[in-house]
Amino acid sequence: MFPIEYLIGLMLIGICAGFASGLLGVGGGFLIVPLQYFLLKYIGVEPDLAILISFGTSLAIIVPTSLSGAYRHTRTMDNIIQPGIRLGIFGIIGGIVGGFVASSLPSRVLEIIFGLLLLFITVNNIVNINKEREKARIPFNLITAGIIGLVVGFSSGLLGVGGGIFLIALLTALLGFSMIEAIGTSSIFICLTAIGGFLSYMISGWGVSTFPYSVGYVSLINFAFIAAFSVPMASVGAKFAHKVPQKKLKIIFSILVLYMALKMLGILP
Repeated sequence: MFPIEYLIGLMLIGICAGFASGLLGVGGGFLIVPLQYFLLKYIGVEPDLAILISFGTSLAIIVPTSLSGAYRHTRTMDNIIQPGIRLGIFGIIGGIVGGFVASSLPSRVLEIIFGLLLLFITVNNIVNINKEREKARIPFNLITAGIIGLVVGFSSGLLGVGGGIFLIALLTALLGFSMIEAIGTSSIFICLTAIGGFLSYMISGWGVSTFPYSVGYVSLINFAFIAAFSVPMASVGAKFAHKVPQKKLKIIFSILVLYMALKMLGILP
């Protein structure tokens, strides 16, 4: 039913997204969503259905992938566990709401929103490329954790990503986290947030999605093939993150995010 090149493409997505997830603390959704979307369109799936399957399945994959990376990070930094859980609890709520909102919007609107947000994050990283750690502009407490968790969680559910790319930018720019601390905290956060998001896609797509072997908008085939490679590669990526200088991490992060932003906006083919 599925062409062999489609299944090979899913495996390659798992390898790349898993390594990026562990290395950059981003869940891998910024790669899993657009690449899945392009593959689904390649086999003839309608764009509106393809984008929702990409979002829902991406969030399902992010849960075990980010958990793998988070485990590796916490072995080196135990101070990231509490902030990660605090942010993640609020992120689950935001993720559920965002997932339900996404199912009522046209695919092109979601693509543009996704691309513009990625572009903003790229600019922020380039501006602060030489800063190892910025001065905290606001304190980290239950109120700020609630606001940031809900906002990033909503964007996670809306756009089918773990929210790590947004959270890392906020933690480093506003809360004074170092890049590696933000990456570790983000790994914990996105593992929790993605749960709320993918559950909402399963429910909202129940009886609506026509894609074979799927539960709502979550494709079981895509999940199995991508997760099989993304989970072990996340652990490998997290191990590398502690050996790479923070400036280089920011450069790698910025290049990847810029590429996917231009791709989603239709500027690159």
